[in-house]
Amino acid sequence: MAMAGLYRRLLPSPPAIDFASSEGKKLFIDAIQAGTMEGFYKLISYFQTQSEPAYCGLASLSMVLNALAIDPGRKWKGPWRWFDESMLDCCEPLEKVKAEGISFGKVVCLAQCAGAEVEAFRTSQTTIDHFRQFVKRCSVSDHCHVVSSYHRGTFKQTGTGHFSPIGGYHAGSDMVLILDVARFKYPPHWVPLTLLWEAMDTLDETTGHRRGFMLISQPQRDPGLLYTLSCKHESWVNVAKYLMDDVPHLLKSEDVKDMDGVLSILCASLPSDFGKFIQWVAEVRREQDGGIGISEEEKGRLAIKEELLKQVQDTGLFMNIVNFLSSTSCCRRVLAFGGNKNFHEIAASVCCQGAEILSGRSGTSGCSCCRETCLKCVNGSGDKPVTVLSATIVNGKNEEKVNMLVPQSMMKLCCGAPDPNNCIRTQPAGSNILTALMLALPPETWCGIKDEKLLEEVQSLVSTGNLPAMLQEEVLHLRRQLYLLKKCQENKCIKQEPLQYVKQGSSFHFPELSPSS
Repeated sequence: MAMAGLYRRLLPSPPAIDFASSEGKKLFIDAIQAGTMEGFYKLISYFQTQSEPAYCGLASLSMVLNALAIDPGRKWKGPWRWFDESMLDCCEPLEKVKAEGISFGKVVCLAQCAGAEVEAFRTSQTTIDHFRQFVKRCSVSDHCHVVSSYHRGTFKQTGTGHFSPIGGYHAGSDMVLILDVARFKYPPHWVPLTLLWEAMDTLDETTGHRRGFMLISQPQRDPGLLYTLSCKHESWVNVAKYLMDDVPHLLKSEDVKDMDGVLSILCASLPSDFGKFIQWVAEVRREQDGGIGISEEEKGRLAIKEELLKQVQDTGLFMNIVNFLSSTSCCRRVLAFGGNKNFHEIAASVCCQGAEILSGRSGTSGCSCCRETCLKCVNGSGDKPVTVLSATIVNGKNEEKVNMLVPQSMMKLCCGAPDPNNCIRTQPAGSNILTALMLALPPETWCGIKDEKLLEEVQSLVSTGNLPAMLQEEVLHLRRQLYLLKKCQENKCIKQEPLQYVKQGSSFHFPELSPSS
């Protein structure tokens, strides 16, 4: 009986050579002997088929992240932490990717958001010789991998724009092995590197920019532990523009006399969706994953968050911001940093999002609601008490319990009152977030301040040089994200320099970040 639909496609050859063909096997053996298939083994160990027709970018990325052994820091299913397409939603809603695919810039954003080091290039910003050098570099190592964004038509294949990792290189014939993640359509295949360059050097009609390639490698440090920037909501474009372009211009055009004036300029025109741009890194888990008990690993992460929050509050900038936001003249501005929601309302929203991610529903049109929340205090033997917020999440007829692990100082920040059920003050939480954001802004942001004494004061308050090592890393991670989002907005090529630090006595010094465009 005839069945509707398609069963695979015949690989056009030439120009491609099927990996499993006699010629493909010979190329593979030759490349192994030449030492240019070192990245292949890890990639093939985690080779996956894209789960949706438009998920090629997500499948390529999750495959590479798993090959690099990058810990996602959250559970996939059961007790397992593992990258899956359904977890890559921090830069674009999955529903939108499923319907429209994903752009080159958003895949770069996702890779960085997941904690990887990324160097990305459009063909208009580099050369074929540089591309060949990068392919060679990754083919002799399993510490970095190349993901290519290209047009299938160049290879006489059906379809248009596509993402797939490069699994190896054959120097004698100058060919690359494409590990096509659309395995339901085409098998892995060898193509001439020059032809792949031609396929990348095509215009993406959606963005109006050339395609390209990215090098994804293991991170030099853990991703943000307390804060993160999100481009999931379209409003991020306005927020990034305001912070990177408008604030420096306003500081230069206004005659600012004191620190309150600087903060007033920063807050006065802050976009209303700012709260969706910089967010807490929350830890949410299913209750059945471990009941209320807290593992040693979870205790360790909470302890780090506690220490980071304390380090933020110990900065001189934090005290200036607290005083500013506490003044009666700026009470309206406080709403930009959390509104008048109490802790339980904020936590309920976070738990809903966490439950959707854990269930693989993130980005779908289904609606989850939190029926109830309950605070519980868990005591470990000889350990400080840990606050766990337990929530019951309802989605249609389904119901599940999730827990959010809450640092003790977070309760004080969000509540400002002994009884969390009566939380109405949000200034401390706002001060915390605004402090981190101001520290993360590029140093040149403040150069337009005319008053030399004030400029010196501001530069001293926002300098990363005097921060503890842990907070330095957190701030520079946010600065990287801000820089990356700015480049994604401009659709420029992105080169993310490794974070450099040198030991000085018992502390670490991190040089100022100076990425090239």
